[in-house]
Amino acid sequence: MESYGNEDMSLTDTQTAVSQPTWWPSWSSLKKALITTAVFAVLAVTYVWTGINPVKLYQKRENAWTYLFGRRLTQEELQNARRQAERMPLIVLTQEILQELKQDARQRGLGKDPTALYRLAQEQARKRLETMPVERREALVRKELARIVDEKRGGFFPPEMRAGPLRTYTKALLETVAMAVWGSLLAIVWALPVSFLAARNSLEVLLPGDRPIFRWARTTCQFLVRRVLDFCRGFNEFVMALVFVAVIGLGPFAGVMALAIHTFGILGKVFSEAIEAVESGQVEAVAASGAAPLQVLSFAVLPQVMPLVVSYSLLRFESNVRSATILGFCGAGGIGFLVFDKLNGYQYREVATMMLLVIVSVTIIDYWCGALRRRFI
Repeated sequence: MESYGNEDMSLTDTQTAVSQPTWWPSWSSLKKALITTAVFAVLAVTYVWTGINPVKLYQKRENAWTYLFGRRLTQEELQNARRQAERMPLIVLTQEILQELKQDARQRGLGKDPTALYRLAQEQARKRLETMPVERREALVRKELARIVDEKRGGFFPPEMRAGPLRTYTKALLETVAMAVWGSLLAIVWALPVSFLAARNSLEVLLPGDRPIFRWARTTCQFLVRRVLDFCRGFNEFVMALVFVAVIGLGPFAGVMALAIHTFGILGKVFSEAIEAVESGQVEAVAASGAAPLQVLSFAVLPQVMPLVVSYSLLRFESNVRSATILGFCGAGGIGFLVFDKLNGYQYREVATMMLLVIVSVTIIDYWCGALRRRFI
């Protein structure tokens, strides 16, 4: 009977093959062609929609050069800058004399009109300017001229490298790294235990049984925990920082909470998927030895996922250092607050200095994280 059945099947297949033309595509080939066409159609539509134009990028290359390295000032602009700088000695002397007049008025107990004091200071400044040494006057003019030309020229390079600003920016950078450290640490401490509640196989260890109530409990727990993780990572860190700044006020604590919650949502999902991919043989062997559910998770599941936990935790820490820089734009502290302030003041060279400091810090952190990975993995 089996031989007759096989002969009938082969005969039917042969008839079907003969009935269809050789050039006729199969259903699987047609489906692949439709999927490929749909993918290319989506890519073409989105390419036009987003306005991607490499030619335009090449045409605007001079704008990028000017924005980064500044522009060449015209002769008229240089002359205007020179005239503006030549007024600086008079301004400096007026302010010095005005402070002296105010101090003298306070010592005598006289209350003079500020406008009258300013006019008197200007008159004395003009007289003192005539007797000012030419070297000092020219030095003031050159210093002010350099500042005006630098401001009009613009550009990010060369960066600001004075010792005073560097100390300020380094201190703000250390605050940014501290935000990333605590945001990542809190996220890891929260995500690791919660990820066991989001993985199907670990829930079978914690809530064993084939009765409908146990299956319903496992399904419900996994669904709810997964939705909480979706919610936590569904909002960008910047949006969360805005919320926490409004709730608890300005400062790095708001940035720490924003980083911790967003990173918790990401690591919780990654850790739970790693738990679901563990080798079941080790879990069954430890469970068969009579171990409790927590012991099974500690000695059979956790050692298998620990390399991935370490790797992804370090990766998210590196990412959080960069994210913490942006959180300062909304008042969450760190070097980002200074970057935002300098951008508003068109002080691009200071911004370039802080950007270079962030790049150097990320490079150092990446090297250290690589060393830690090699040690634990």
